[in-house]
Amino acid sequence: MSDALTDDRDIFARTAPLSGAIWRDGLLAAASWGVAAALTYAMPDVITWGATDLFALLTAIGAAFFLAAALVVPRLSRDAATLRHYGPWFIAIGIWFALWELTTAKLGWLPKPFFSPPQGLLHVYVTDWDRLLICVAYTARLWGLGFFSGIAVGFAAGVALGWSKRFAYWGMPVLKLIGPVPASAWIPCTFFLFPTTFHASIFLVALASGIPVAILTAAGVEQVNRAYYDVARTLGANNRYLIYRIAIPASLPNVFVGLFMGLYYSFAVLVVAEMLGAKFGLGWYLQFNTAYSAYANVYAALIVMALICAGLVRLLFSLRNRLLDWQKGIL
Repeated sequence: MSDALTDDRDIFARTAPLSGAIWRDGLLAAASWGVAAALTYAMPDVITWGATDLFALLTAIGAAFFLAAALVVPRLSRDAATLRHYGPWFIAIGIWFALWELTTAKLGWLPKPFFSPPQGLLHVYVTDWDRLLICVAYTARLWGLGFFSGIAVGFAAGVALGWSKRFAYWGMPVLKLIGPVPASAWIPCTFFLFPTTFHASIFLVALASGIPVAILTAAGVEQVNRAYYDVARTLGANNRYLIYRIAIPASLPNVFVGLFMGLYYSFAVLVVAEMLGAKFGLGWYLQFNTAYSAYANVYAALIVMALICAGLVRLLFSLRNRLLDWQKGIL
C-alpha cells in the first residue's frame, strides 16, 4: 500500500500542472484555515469556552504556513511531493474547522455538553495534559503486555496448527469455537481465573490480538506450496529447517494481515479492559469523564487513542515493507 502511495506521489509530482508560481491547493488551504481563524476570533461564543484565542492563533499560523507553502512548493518540484499529495486534505481540514466552529461554539446548533468546539478539546489538552500523559503511559503498559504476549502465543499456535495435522485436529475446532466470541464476553471468567483485574485486562487484550494472528498464520503455513518442501527435503533439509526457513517466511503476508487485525481488535477491547477496576488509563479516563458528562475530555482522549493507533499502524506497515521486500516484483 505504501509503495503504491509513493508511486502516486511521484506521478503526481511529475504531472501536476503549476498555476504560474502558485501552488493552488496551498492557497486554498490558507484561505480555508484563515476563514476558520477569523470565525473563531471575530464571532462571539454562545457559551464561554477556554482556549478560544489560542485556537484562533494556531489556525492563523496554519493559514500563514500554507500561504508561504503556496509560494515555495512550486520551486521545490519533487521534494514537495508529499505536501502536494495531501493538499486537498489540508483544504478539507480547514473547511471542517470552520464548520465545526460555527455549528458548536458560534451558533450553538450542536449544544454543550454533548458536543464540543475545537477550542474545547484544545482547552482539555492545555489544562489536563499531565493526567492524559499518565493515562497514556498506563494504557501503553497494558496494551504492550497484552498485545505482544497475544501475538507471540498466537503466532506459535498458528505455526503449529498449520504444520501439524494432529495439532490442527484438536486445536482448530477449539480456535474456531473461541474466535467468534468477543473478548469482552470472557470478563466473568477472568475474574475467577486471574488474581487481579490488571492480569485479567492483559488476558482480554492478548485474546483479542492473538486469535486473528493464530488463524491467519495457520492459513499461511497451510497454503505454502508443497513443492518447496519436497525440494528442500531432497537437498537434506530437516523439519526444523522447513519450518524456520520455508513455512514461516512464506506465511509472513498472512501473518501481517493477522497483526493488523489484532492491532485494531486490541484497541477495541482496551477500553473495556481498562474499566475492570483500573485507576488510570485512557479507558478509565473515558469512563470517568463520561460519568461526569465531560464530553470534551472524552473526545480529546478518543483523538489521542486514534492517533496512537494510527502511528502503530504506520510502524507496522514500515516493518511489513522491510520484512517483505522480497515480494517486490513477485506479487
